[in-house]
Parts: sequence; structure tokens; C-alpha cells
Amino acid sequence: MNPIRLIACSPGFRSVLLLALCLLRVVAPAQMGGPALVRVATAEVKDIAPLTMVPGTVISRDDAQLSAEVPGRLIEVLDVGTQVGRGDVVARIEDTSLRLQNTELQALVRRAEARLRYLESEEDRFTRLAASNLAAATQLDQTRSDRDVALGDLEVARARLEQNADQLSRTRIEAPYDGVIVERLMTPGERVVEGDPVVRLVNPENLEVIARAPLEYYSFVERGQVLALHAGQRIMTGVVRTVVALGDLSTHQFELRLDLDGRPFPVGQTLRVAIPVSDSRAALTVPRDALVLRPEGQSVFVVASDGTARQVPVTVGVGQGPDLEIAGDIEPGDKVVIRGNERLQAGQEVRLMD
Repeated sequence: MNPIRLIACSPGFRSVLLLALCLLRVVAPAQMGGPALVRVATAEVKDIAPLTMVPGTVISRDDAQLSAEVPGRLIEVLDVGTQVGRGDVVARIEDTSLRLQNTELQALVRRAEARLRYLESEEDRFTRLAASNLAAATQLDQTRSDRDVALGDLEVARARLEQNADQLSRTRIEAPYDGVIVERLMTPGERVVEGDPVVRLVNPENLEVIARAPLEYYSFVERGQVLALHAGQRIMTGVVRTVVALGDLSTHQFELRLDLDGRPFPVGQTLRVAIPVSDSRAALTVPRDALVLRPEGQSVFVVASDGTARQVPVTVGVGQGPDLEIAGDIEPGDKVVIRGNERLQAGQEVRLMD
């Protein structure tokens, strides 16, 4: 039998061959494969502080119950989920009796105006006659008195008409801002009195986060500060808009509110807010995506001057927003890999993404 065939068939040879193939799979990416396509960021020195997480809730600044302003029977209420604009009618109250009153009051105003015009013309006539006629002078005084009374009657009639018109306008409950009907508190056919809530209107575009933190951290939070917001695996940022200076005596906490851009979360979403617990200090930071976790430990890939990946073991410190404090053989300005580092090997050639 051929000696080469005997060697190839032996169990020892097959074991050596299998080991060689396994080693080849590990070494190949670094030595035999093409350049790895990666995206990089710059290691930077930033002011950073130790953080703690406090609970927060997403709320809308425009969140109100719209109430009836006149008594009556509801004839229309918009459904939950309806989007409305500022000034749109969200509910209507039956207005038949008010409209009848409006017609009557308009007639009273017209009659008062006609009487006033008549008395003013009489006043002019008696004024011309009064110079030569004593009776006309007496009539002039009476006419002027009647004119003053008529003027008062007209003002009262106009005021009643204006009041009626105001009540008529209040039979339409209008949206004070753009938003969505999220709750229908009464239905058509029900009678309401002044002050009864009818619908709840929320603007999902004008959002903020409200959170409460222990009073001992109050001095480390200030207006305009950018804080990280954690909701599950999502991490975003919010800008501190308000820090309430008065703490709650029962909970020993203070309140802070953060602005949110757009609609990153629904109203009512619970999340965690990362707030500083000491003064900030300068530290070397890299984006969180630069950190690689492998059985041998934590590391970061740095793009060397020869275009290859250098794997640097690091110690992770404080995290703040999208950044992590690190310690290791990395200098400010080094280019660290943030995309394509999942299977990257030390020494492998890299090519930067556009």
C-alpha cells in the first residue's frame, strides 16, 4: 500500500489536519483576508462625572382636561384618538335656547336704537324752538331726560346681547393647542354644568421628562446640562430645562425637568435619568460602541499608523451619555473603531467607511 495513503488515513494525521484548519480560520482574517471595513471616532478628553440613575416619566407640557363653560346637553364629543388643531371644536353643547335669546336680544337692541334716534331728532327740533317758545324749552328738558334713559336702555340691551353671544361661543369647546384626544370623559346626550370635564387633550409633540432625585445631588444638576436618558436598550439625551429649588420635605428629593426633541418616547414612558453625583473632572473618553467585550476581557481597537488594528486592553470608568471613560494605552486623538469591531482581529488591515 502507498505510504502516503497510509499516513493520510491514520487517526493522528486527521487530528493534526483538523487542528491546522481551526488555526487557519483564526489566523486567516488577520493574515489572509482583505481589509476590514470599519468606522472610527476620536478618543477625546472630556469633563465627566460619576452618575446615578433616578426614575423619570415622559409627560406632555400640553396636557389638559377641557371642561364645559356653560350648562346644557352635549350633542357632539370627538372620539379618542382624533387629532385636532388649535381652535378646532372638540365638543358641542346644545344651543337652541341661547339662539332664541340671541334673536330676541337683537330685536331689543334695534328697538332701543330706533327710540334713541327718535329722541335725538326730537331734541334737535325742540332746541330750535326753545329760543322763542317757553313750552318748547320745557319739552326740550323732558326730551333730553328721555334720551338719556333711552341711551342707558340701549347700552343694557347691547351688553345682554354681547353676554348672550359669549355664552353661544362657549357652547363650542375648542382645542387651545394642537393635540390628540386621549380620553373621553363624557358622551353625547349627557347633561353638563359649568366646570364638568369633557375630554382630555394631549400634545404628543411638546414633550419633557420629569424626574426626582435625592437632595444631596442638587448642587450637581443645573439648567442647560445634557443628561443621558435610558429606556431599555435605548439611550438618548435630554437638556435640563428646570431644576426646582424647593425640595420635598417628606421624600427629601428635588424635581428636575428635561426637554425632549421630537417624539422619541410616548407620553407616559418610564425611563432612567443619569444625573451626576459629584463635580465633573477631565477624563479620556471614547464612544460606547468602541468597547469590545470578549472572553479575554474589555478592549478597544485603535487604528495604527500603518493602517492595521491594534487591540488595546482597557479599564472602563464612568459612563456619561454616549461616552465612556477609559484607561489604557490610548492617547487623545487616537482613532478608535466603533463599527466593524465585532470580528476584528489584532493586526488586521482596516479600511475606513466613507
